[in-house]
Formats: sequence, C-alpha cells, structure tokens
Amino acid sequence: MSHSPFSTCDFCDQHKADTSGQFRVLPPVFASYGARPAFAGPVSTVKCFEDNTLVKAAVDSPGQGRVLVVDGGGSLRRALVGGNLAAAAARNGWAGIVVDGCVRDVAELNATGVGIRALGLMPLPTEKRNEGQRDVVVQIQGVRVQPGDWLYADADGIVISATSLA
Repeated sequence: MSHSPFSTCDFCDQHKADTSGQFRVLPPVFASYGARPAFAGPVSTVKCFEDNTLVKAAVDSPGQGRVLVVDGGGSLRRALVGGNLAAAAARNGWAGIVVDGCVRDVAELNATGVGIRALGLMPLPTEKRNEGQRDVVVQIQGVRVQPGDWLYADADGIVISATSLA
C-alpha cells in the first residue's frame, strides 16, 4: 500500500480549529514498524506496565479491522509486542497496534501485515503477571484515547477522532 486512502495532514487541516477535544494528535515520538505503513480503524485499548498478558489476549481475539492501542506507561525497559503477537494480530484481522512502550523482533514485525507504532525497540520480553486492564480510557503521551475512538496513522503521524473521518 504505497498511497493511503487518507491523509493525517488533511485531517489536521480540516480540524485545526477544533477545541472540543473530539480530534486529537499524538506527539511525534512513535517509530513505524510492520509491513503496513498506513492504517486506521476503531480503537480497542489495553493498559499494562511491563506485562503483556492482556496484549496477547487482545491480539488472539478477532480484530475486525480495529487498532489496538497499548498504554504501556512509556516504559523503555520491556517489549510489549514481538513477532509472535504481531503475527497473531495480522492473522486475526487487526489493522494496527500503537504501543506507548517498546516492541522487539524488528525483522519479524517488518514482515507482518499489520501497522505498528512504538516508542522504540527493546529485546527484553515482559514478565507475565496477568496484570492490566482492557478497553478502558488511556493516556498515550498525555493524549486521551478511549475505546471506540478512531485512530488514523500514516507517514506523517497519528490522529485520534471521536468519530470516523473517512
């Protein structure tokens, strides 16, 4: 997919005067991984810290074109998504994964048909403590994201909208 059917820049031009909080832009701190450079869909969330038990449960369930937004607390100490979870996400129909934290297995991620954004790479895996919350309101780099919001990611950035912009 060389050209996405949407442009985050165009969305920002259209919504630059929005003060309602219905349209939000994530800061430019996310690196792009995965074989899908642009992706969009309704949001499902996981909130966890250095424990990807619920991330695995999410990507093992039907994605239905959604985007999994993982509030990893910005931790750079453990990878919340690796090659196996990315492959499961692609297999189960997830459009993308945005991780406020790290990922690993970059070669596998880049070969996987799902869009992935994360703060960086960290080879250490998480511990499994069965902790975290699913489908709750999260803060990603200070920006509120809630289940049912729409996320659009392309080469220029990531925007969140309370409603579909397509």
